[in-house]
Amino acid sequence: MIKISNTYSFIFLFLFTLLSFGQNNNIQAQNDDVFFTVRGSIYLKDSREPIENASILVNNGRYSRTDIFGKFEIMARVGDELTISHNDFETIYYTVKSNERITILVEGQKTSRLKKDREDEAVRQFNQKIDSADTYLKKDAAKSIKFVGDALNINGVSTSQSADAHELLGDIYVYWKQYDLAISAYKISLQNFEMTSSKLKLADAYTKNEEYQKSIDTYKSLKEKDLSNYQKTILYEGLGDAYLKLKNTQQAISSYEKGLEIAKKHLIAPKVTDLNSKIAQAYNAKGEVEKAKGFYSNSLKLAKKENKKRAVEEQVKVAEFNNLNQQYDDEIELRKDVIETLEDIEKDSVLPNESPLTPQKQNYKLGNAYLLNKDLENAIPSFKKSIEEADKKEDLDVKKDATRKLSEALIDAGNAEEGLKWLNEYKETVDELYAKKIQELSQVARFSRNIAEQQNRITSLESDRALSKSKYDLTQERNKRQQLIIYSLIGGLVLLLITGFLMYKYIKQQRLANNLLALKSLRSQMNPHFIFNALNSVNSFIATNDERTANKYLSDFSQLMRSVLENSEEDFIPLKKEIELLQLYTKLEHFRFQDKFDYSIDVDKSINVEEFQIPPMLLQPYIENAVWHGLRYKTEKGHLSIAIRPKSLDEITITIADDGIGRTRSKKMKTENQKKQNSKGMNNIKKRVAILNEMYKDKVDVIIDDFQQFEDKGTKVVVTLKKD
Repeated sequence: MIKISNTYSFIFLFLFTLLSFGQNNNIQAQNDDVFFTVRGSIYLKDSREPIENASILVNNGRYSRTDIFGKFEIMARVGDELTISHNDFETIYYTVKSNERITILVEGQKTSRLKKDREDEAVRQFNQKIDSADTYLKKDAAKSIKFVGDALNINGVSTSQSADAHELLGDIYVYWKQYDLAISAYKISLQNFEMTSSKLKLADAYTKNEEYQKSIDTYKSLKEKDLSNYQKTILYEGLGDAYLKLKNTQQAISSYEKGLEIAKKHLIAPKVTDLNSKIAQAYNAKGEVEKAKGFYSNSLKLAKKENKKRAVEEQVKVAEFNNLNQQYDDEIELRKDVIETLEDIEKDSVLPNESPLTPQKQNYKLGNAYLLNKDLENAIPSFKKSIEEADKKEDLDVKKDATRKLSEALIDAGNAEEGLKWLNEYKETVDELYAKKIQELSQVARFSRNIAEQQNRITSLESDRALSKSKYDLTQERNKRQQLIIYSLIGGLVLLLITGFLMYKYIKQQRLANNLLALKSLRSQMNPHFIFNALNSVNSFIATNDERTANKYLSDFSQLMRSVLENSEEDFIPLKKEIELLQLYTKLEHFRFQDKFDYSIDVDKSINVEEFQIPPMLLQPYIENAVWHGLRYKTEKGHLSIAIRPKSLDEITITIADDGIGRTRSKKMKTENQKKQNSKGMNNIKKRVAILNEMYKDKVDVIIDDFQQFEDKGTKVVVTLKKD
């Protein structure tokens, strides 16, 4: 259905219906341009031999034939019926379900006619391997890539077959989020045989790999006259995505609107929905909330006409939009509708934990919306429902967040006892999640090795194929033997260099991914020592009927925890925020040990604390050690000093010094359990610093030494921090 303004929609549709009876031919001609390209293959069922010159007819009159490899391309859309006929098998009818590659197997009646000299075993084997690779694309990456390699290893593979194989290889890498390898595969495919579909996929892969300008350049290199209307829509949608990532919202909106115009004109309904949604997203990023709301309203209505899952996906997007704009009542209503509909969706399909549509995530989001709307009565059961669903699905990530929020909500509601119980549950979930992340790191490494092995094999096969072709050319043109040998050697060297570069880039990217995952796991660990000691202090205040002091301490403690958790996903935060966290933390420790030490935090006025970045809560363990293992055991009242001084234009030093009993005496006084806890905490910091320095080129340096020469030697920690 064509979408136009509400004022004239009824009149226009009425006139359109009347005119359609006298203009069927014109309408049919217009619809011809609506279809996307369907690519397929036709083989004999038993022998897998390709069938040449089979005719393919679409119910709208379009027509095509298969080539010597049994392949065909034809314009169609979802729901169209293909009529496939040939003298050697009975006519077959096939309904188009999507724009994905299709394979049709037929029962042969006159197989002898198909066994021509040029239809050899190699062609049949190649098609078998490619179809097997396509079958395993979403199930087993290594096996799918292996089948592509097997196909390329067959003797006599043509350039068009190589292009087809590498395009499929790119599709595999995109699905498994190996975007740099996908880019290489699409490039090789285009070098063998330039196809519009491969170029569109290459541009999209650049966007997914965060190479936005290359994506834009690739899209712009396409000629519109060579594209179908569906491909034009994809082109402008892809351009809009790249511009939006570059925060060029005006260009993004302009591109999306061009795509929407084409989609509306040619009745490409799914893209009309998608583009309305993306225009809304762009306007919201631009700060024009009311315009965004109008387009989201359109996308919601259109999505409901497609299917339940698509409708729910759009509701979730709009709910996130409402959350960002603090329209919590609207968000809550949408979340509730989503949760009701999910029950029907889960009857027909399984939603993976990575999906944003899972009931545990939506109940968590609903609870968070209630919490932000200051409705604790409804927020608490929503968080509990999220935890219940997360336990069923073994989703520790959501459970971690839900238990944390539930604890905060219960404490805010005055139910501190139950809140503390869920705080303990949160700690146990964090520990369990950390163990799971360690296992995932091992699995990622194993997956990377498998992918690398298969990619190396394909690269080697491609190199061998190129060298074999060069040798064949040498035998055909003897008078150019020396020149071709030189070119072949240069080509082989360049190919090896490219392979080495790609492998280096791939390994570097995997190493970065592993480091990021390790950092996330380390950051997710809260220091239970401080948490439980702080809670014991609260119990002590309550036991002594000092309820006012307990409430004050618990309020400051909750504020500190909230700040820590908010920064837990960041590698670095502004130094100003870190100082605020340290002030709050040191205040709490001093509150508990007022008779043991005084403290001072001195920041040089010449330092611009906004310009420096520091890993969150990097300094806290050193302050905790100073208090718990130095100052606490001092006979007279000690002093803790935190001083931030400039070292050079781009460096500052942060000195944490105490005049406590010192490291040597502190170690002698520790129990075996305390030694283990301290070792684990300090090792955590060392690992974080080591990983961050590896990623950001020695940005942080830590030196620990004695503070003075008296009996109470104390400890001095000097952290050197470099500006970005």
